[in-house]
Amino acid sequence: MSGKVGILVGGGPAPGINSVINAVTIEAINNGLEVVGIYDGFEHLMKAQTTFVRHLTISDVSRIHIEGGSILRTSRANPTKKAEDLQNVVRALKELQVRYLVTIGGDDTAFSASSVMKASNGALRVAHVPKTIDNDLPLPGGMPTFGFETARHVGTELVYNLMQDSRTTNRWYFVVVMGRKAGHLALGIGKAASAALTVIGEEFRKERIKLSEVCDLLEAAIIKRKALGRNDGLAVIAEGIGEMIDPKELASIPGVVVETDPHGHIRLSEIPLATILKREIQKRFAQRDEKINIIDVTLGYELRCARPTPFDIDYTRTLGYGAMRFLLGEYEENLTGGMVCLDNGRIRILPFEELIDPSTGRTKVRMVDINSEHYRVARSYMIRLTRKDLQDEEMLSRLTRVARISREEFLEKFSKVAEI
Repeated sequence: MSGKVGILVGGGPAPGINSVINAVTIEAINNGLEVVGIYDGFEHLMKAQTTFVRHLTISDVSRIHIEGGSILRTSRANPTKKAEDLQNVVRALKELQVRYLVTIGGDDTAFSASSVMKASNGALRVAHVPKTIDNDLPLPGGMPTFGFETARHVGTELVYNLMQDSRTTNRWYFVVVMGRKAGHLALGIGKAASAALTVIGEEFRKERIKLSEVCDLLEAAIIKRKALGRNDGLAVIAEGIGEMIDPKELASIPGVVVETDPHGHIRLSEIPLATILKREIQKRFAQRDEKINIIDVTLGYELRCARPTPFDIDYTRTLGYGAMRFLLGEYEENLTGGMVCLDNGRIRILPFEELIDPSTGRTKVRMVDINSEHYRVARSYMIRLTRKDLQDEEMLSRLTRVARISREEFLEKFSKVAEI
């Protein structure tokens, strides 16, 4: 085979990136190919620049599989916004003599990879390796996206420590966890750590919600916890809820600036969701002449570059090997590009066309199935207001005493929460 193998990383970091780079490089070199590591995703290629690269050898990558981060760095640069950028990418890869391209990233990078492949008119063969701690790519067999299990593990440990502090100091924690569209990571951490409750966007069953709806749910849970004799607790909240709230409502909050990234998504890192929720809940309790101590925490950057767990090292080395074997023609020889997956322990290549949602033209997103046993079990062990609570006169009496409002006021305000 002739030509070089290019490797680039797009989107946010995730544990296991270096392990993919390790496996692809070793397998490529062992089959007589040169490997070009491309820095900063598509960013420099979009400007037709070919100097931000490094030639990779086996000695360069032999021990990187156990390390977090990305030796090639990453960026969210989007080559699909302008036709000129897309052609520059193709032109730069041709100049670098890259015939085979491995992209490592999430849904946006997958879409960019498929677009570059099409724009090359057959000159490029592309393998995309699915990476995101959000776990929101539609992989077969319920397999997680790589990085998710490590992020969940590290996040669970951090949340467990905060829960111990919560118990010790009689305070609440609001912990916002990364997850733009889907609540997999928040639910995984909250369930594993046994948080008092976890709030994810999927449970609202609609595209747009009001900030007050989230606050009603949190306030009701705190009241119920107090009615059960506890003044402490921890709520895990998926950051994607911030994207479900009307941007105009967010922008009306003092100090909040709503911005978008190159892919058109709201920059959730700029939305202090945990702080916004904390202040609103404290304000509600203050209106009843009651003070509540809440600490707001956002988890995400602490998780993305963690050293991968053995699961993610094992998983990503297999994916990297599979990507290279696909490019060498072992799997789906007639395909020029696709996403590399594991299905029942075997390598499978999903054509890019199967990943596209025809209604949006973008990569499909895997949401949390709120009708699944996985979700139902998590929900069963949360402290949340339920219809049963409202039908139990003794419990309802406790709740109204804690809330310091009448039975009628309580039912009017929180009946909807019990339906979520």
